[in-house]
Amino acid sequence: MRLLYNVLIYFAAPVALLLQVWRGIRDSSYREGLGERFGFGAPLDGEGIWIHAVSVGEVQAAEPLVRHLMKRHPGHRLVITTVTPTGRARARQLFGDSVTLRYVPFDLPGSVRRFFDRVRPRLAIILETELWPNLYAECGRRSVPLVLASARMSPRSIGWYRRLVPLFRQALSNGIVIAAQSSADAERFCSIGAPAERTHVAGNIKFDFEPPHDAAVRGRRWREQNAPNRMVWVAGSTHEGEEQLVLEAHQQVRRRFADALLVLVPRHPNRFNSVRDLLTRRGERAAYRSSGALVAPSDSVMLGDTMGELTMFYAAADVAFVAGSLVPIGGHNLLEPASLGLPTLTGPHNFNSEEIVQLLLDAGAARIVSNSMQLSHDVTGLFGDAGRRAAMGAAGKAVLDANRGALDRLLALIEPLVR
Repeated sequence: MRLLYNVLIYFAAPVALLLQVWRGIRDSSYREGLGERFGFGAPLDGEGIWIHAVSVGEVQAAEPLVRHLMKRHPGHRLVITTVTPTGRARARQLFGDSVTLRYVPFDLPGSVRRFFDRVRPRLAIILETELWPNLYAECGRRSVPLVLASARMSPRSIGWYRRLVPLFRQALSNGIVIAAQSSADAERFCSIGAPAERTHVAGNIKFDFEPPHDAAVRGRRWREQNAPNRMVWVAGSTHEGEEQLVLEAHQQVRRRFADALLVLVPRHPNRFNSVRDLLTRRGERAAYRSSGALVAPSDSVMLGDTMGELTMFYAAADVAFVAGSLVPIGGHNLLEPASLGLPTLTGPHNFNSEEIVQLLLDAGAARIVSNSMQLSHDVTGLFGDAGRRAAMGAAGKAVLDANRGALDRLLALIEPLVR
């Protein structure tokens, strides 16, 4: 099975490379570090701790873990790998030069070996679920302890993994430690070959998220300067196809709240220009965060065309809509606005974090909207009911507080391996 996998992945590699080059034509950030995806890069001095976080959401979730490791093990170099340029950019914003940033290599045997030769990890921590047989096998071959942190396996994916049980049983047999998000996730990992004695239920470290200590102050200051006496809602991490729906909803919201302001924050920087074009075509009176100018009273939309400010915009708002969910992307982090006491709306496509969404729905902290009409209806209703906004916000904070502690349980598994 392993031989067949390697044959298939060698055939897939040129396609992946062409896709990367194509993305690089449209977005220069995809050209950065192309050699790293084949395991190249400057060799690093000494051994270190390697943390892999796929993209922005995982990087954000990893922040408290990274901060702890920095403080507890100052003599260990930390290497963070991502898949996406946006994840890498977010890691650079959060940690600066205190960590080494790399792209994770393609799962080709040669690329993986080159990566390990240059990075020389003494411990590997991979967030959520990235099952790469060659990468895992190389950890086993070099006796590098491997921890899957906040590991999850959705009911949608388990059938596919079970069809390849021999391949993944081998990948999961090399001393791997699995810190699963839930007992159901732990059972699914065991069903594809993970050793039960090394599979633990630790919870989801996303619940240990703490907004920056100055987020509320910065949000309040931004609102006082840009939208005093206006109702404000944020559409965070939007994807192609969602901005149109959000703007249609905002048009309906403004029929009742004529001076309402929408803060529209696309997920990927390479789409900022296309969203600007959409605003122009629609004739929207819009401000652009990148310009540095204040929002004018006549502006109905502000485009958040900068990186790393979404938390501040949530802190400034009355209502949050978390995108990637009106189109089948899988949804983004609802816990970020919830941590700020914000009533949260999301679309129906939340398969990336079904358990989190269900907890917030059951607590009355979030609502699902399926189209622009429902979105406008719920935003308008929340704008007009301060008591309901406060109740939903308090319920969201309560969900976070009740589910914290995953980081401590994860660290209890990691610390013996670091030592």
